[in-house]
Amino acid sequence: MSFHARIAVAATMTLAIVGLAVGSSAGLAAEVAPTALATIQPAYVPSIPNPVVPTVTPTPGEAVAADAQPDDTIAYPTLAAAVAAQQTKGEMDDDLRCLAGAIYYESKGEPLAGQLAVAEVILNRADNGRFGSSICGVITQPGQFSFVRGGRIPSVDPSRPAWRTALAVAKVALDDAWESDASDALYFHARRAAPGWGRVKVASIGNHVFYR
Repeated sequence: MSFHARIAVAATMTLAIVGLAVGSSAGLAAEVAPTALATIQPAYVPSIPNPVVPTVTPTPGEAVAADAQPDDTIAYPTLAAAVAAQQTKGEMDDDLRCLAGAIYYESKGEPLAGQLAVAEVILNRADNGRFGSSICGVITQPGQFSFVRGGRIPSVDPSRPAWRTALAVAKVALDDAWESDASDALYFHARRAAPGWGRVKVASIGNHVFYR
């Protein structure tokens, strides 16, 4: 083979090799390009759940304790307001009936403070234990209250305004809804009387004097 023939063959082979290289690169680019240009998927980051706050439901007993505390006594501006706020209709138990009867017979016509003071004497005697074991027992104890007849408290017409007032005062006293000037009294007598008691006077209200 002549020198020129060798050069021609070499040139032909070089062109063939370059063509193969170009074809292979184009094919590779065609295969790689879609991968390189593919959309990048965001990495999954788990969300942090909101904190769960436990719900505490009070039991019925707790609900009652929260709504009705022993110190939930209504504060009235005056004794008259406390008396006016009382419900005087409906049924009543023995304690209320006896106490209202004693207030009515012993102090109807007295100022409200005087009626409440009479109620305080009876309640203090019931707590003391030396005058009877109950409110009714204190009132019906022989020789203590002149209105008692045969160990019984006479009935009262419930439509009388003085009875409704006595009933309301009795409720105020039983609920301890007003502080009486005779809150620690155990005895009282009419102002016109002079029994000569050697006791400590705690109050003088209306026509009665109160002692402990």
